[in-house]
Amino acid sequence: MPMAPNPNEPERPRAEPEIIPPDHRGPQDWPPQRRGWPPRGFSEMHGTQRIYVGRIGSFGFALIMLVAGLFAVLLLLLLIGTALIWIPVAAVAVLIAAISGVFRRL
Repeated sequence: MPMAPNPNEPERPRAEPEIIPPDHRGPQDWPPQRRGWPPRGFSEMHGTQRIYVGRIGSFGFALIMLVAGLFAVLLLLLLIGTALIWIPVAAVAVLIAAISGVFRRL
């Protein structure tokens, strides 16, 4: 790829964007037997959807960290509980092995 003559100059777009006027309604006579996607997708909702993304404040960040910490503590308790369940199982296995070793010598 060739270098731009001026590296500080932004790159020009490779294609012109399609500008759709606000009063454009789209294909009204969309035939259902046509292959491909429906013009508005598979939802019955029409119109414009907006998603607003805001910055997280200090209270929101603290709340997210509190929830993440609670999940971490629950996971740690689950792992410790799993390990504690296996301690008696291993002890019983060692006890059975010792008893069977004693009976073999008899």
